[in-house]
Amino acid sequence: MALPYKIATLLYCFNERDEVLLLERAQEPNLGLWSPCGGKLHTEIGESPYACGCREAFEEIGLELKPTDLHLTGIIAEHGYLGQSHWLMFLFEVKPRLKTLPPPHREGAFQFFPREALSSLKMPGTDVEQIWPLFWRHRGGFFAAYCHCHDEGRNHWTIEESIPASKS
Repeated sequence: MALPYKIATLLYCFNERDEVLLLERAQEPNLGLWSPCGGKLHTEIGESPYACGCREAFEEIGLELKPTDLHLTGIIAEHGYLGQSHWLMFLFEVKPRLKTLPPPHREGAFQFFPREALSSLKMPGTDVEQIWPLFWRHRGGFFAAYCHCHDEGRNHWTIEESIPASKS
């Protein structure tokens, strides 16, 4: 069965205390789960992942960014996510630190969390399983990963590239 292929950005935003901004999603995908903000590329106009990240930052959290304000930390390809679609996701760390909590958005409500609190949140399974651990391990570096999502909920992960952040 052919599934649609969706391309999206995820924005990993932090405040001055290095707490991460997450969105409790008010709609699908991932209704009721905590995720970074972001959204789908406008492929019909040839939008780049960086342009999408900047647009989504403005639309969802009111933050005006330039492509140079983004660091591409990772690329995740998910095959058959929830049996509904394939995803290609570009994970960007937003370099400017947020000074205030963004107001609620049609996509959901925002909250800042310290890293250690993430394990107690309801998140998408692939986020808990690999995406967050890969993000933390490669923050300031880069990784690419492929996830084959099986119908029964089992996921098979392949790390395709791993460049940890250099220690300076």
